[in-house]
Amino acid sequence: MATQGDDDERSFFSEVPVRPAARAKAAVDEKPHYLGHRDRLRERFASAGPDALPDYELLELLLFRLIPRADTKPVAKALLARFGTLAEVLGAPVGLLQEVKGIGPTVALELKVVAATAQRMARGEVHGREVLASWQQLLDYCRSAMAFEAREQFRILFLDKKNALIADEVQQTGTVDHTPVYPREVVKRALELSATAIILVHNHPSGDPTPSRADIEMTKEIIEAAKRLGISVHDHIIIGRKGYSSMKGLLLI
Repeated sequence: MATQGDDDERSFFSEVPVRPAARAKAAVDEKPHYLGHRDRLRERFASAGPDALPDYELLELLLFRLIPRADTKPVAKALLARFGTLAEVLGAPVGLLQEVKGIGPTVALELKVVAATAQRMARGEVHGREVLASWQQLLDYCRSAMAFEAREQFRILFLDKKNALIADEVQQTGTVDHTPVYPREVVKRALELSATAIILVHNHPSGDPTPSRADIEMTKEIIEAAKRLGISVHDHIIIGRKGYSSMKGLLLI
């Protein structure tokens, strides 16, 4: 049974001009113009690979299955115009996605499923591996998981004595510009997991990954608390839409 959300979603594409009776049969036989476009786009993806397609065409390919009977090019372009990049489209909250004409609850939810799948794949690239030797994969994972969150998250990556990732947890979620962090709780959780080292990660929803004075002071407090129990803090990474900052790389810790 179709839901109201499905009806709303398809209503964007449902307006068809009324044709004269003499042309009714021809209209029935006429195939929508977008069907040939879909076939050509799929063929180009298969032959040339994803790098040959701009973001809006990759998004079109994704929308083909979610919106089966419509021209998805204007929807893909509208999504990118609203959010900026393909990554930001997938990272956008469901409510904001639905503000784009042509995107209803069902398609918005399916886009979030795709985003979750991509994040799970990225996490698989670093889980159980020596993260210091897979630094770029680690950064890619953190960015996919946190860069487009609307609120600050404080994440901890727990490492074993070989610096392999044994756990990845979001310890706190705060407001748009603040997350409460308690050094004692950070160290306590590291001991529970038998971690010998940790990497701190949090995001700046503003997009600017520059560490604040509060970020630096909090990090130093955690370093001191962890050091007393033999736990190393390898880095504190701040993720933003515009990139990332490493406190170790900036010589702040």
